[in-house]
Parts: sequence; C-alpha cells; structure tokens
Amino acid sequence: MTIFTAFSLLAQATPAAGQPAPNPLGMVVPMVCIGVIFYFLMIRPQQKKQKDQAALVQSAKTGDKVITVSGIHGMITNVKETTVMLKIDDNVKIEVEKSSIGTVKRKEELAA
Repeated sequence: MTIFTAFSLLAQATPAAGQPAPNPLGMVVPMVCIGVIFYFLMIRPQQKKQKDQAALVQSAKTGDKVITVSGIHGMITNVKETTVMLKIDDNVKIEVEKSSIGTVKRKEELAA
C-alpha cells in the first residue's frame, strides 16, 4: 500500500459535514486487546524466566556442578556475594559472576 493510497483512505474515512463523528472507542478497544495479548505472550513469560534464573543463581552453593552461559563446566568451590569460584580441572580455578551461571546440577541430583 502506497502512502498516497493510505492518505486517500484516511481522507475518505473522515465524516462529511452532516454525519456524526465515529466513536473513538472503536480504535481504542482493539489496541488494548492487542496490548493485553502482547503482555501475556511476550512480556510475562520473559519475566517468569528471569525470575526463575535469578532464584537458581541465588540458590547455588559449594559442591554444585554448573555450566556457565559461555559453556564452561565446573564445580563451585567458593560462593561470594556477586561471584563464585569454579574448579574446572585439577589446580585450575576461575572466578565468574553469578549472573553468568546458566545451569546448576545439585550434589543431590548427581548422587542419585
């Protein structure tokens, strides 16, 4: 649809001198419905996922095996306020941010 066609449709949509103006709720109600659908399909699931990830990271403790978002596998040896120490091999430890933890495998899960 070209711009000229869009403007001509808008020009035809304006009421003539003797006709009543269209109800403004005719445009508002569909927009509100689209907003509600957008919230439930896009925003709410993303917020839930972020909340679950934050709870997972906060519950990580010493001895848990983790996989970082960059793909590093290791075991937590020390938990600090915002970082954790990961043992990735014998005599190899690295410090990473808690927010970079992607997956946590608990000691209980590994024993079972």
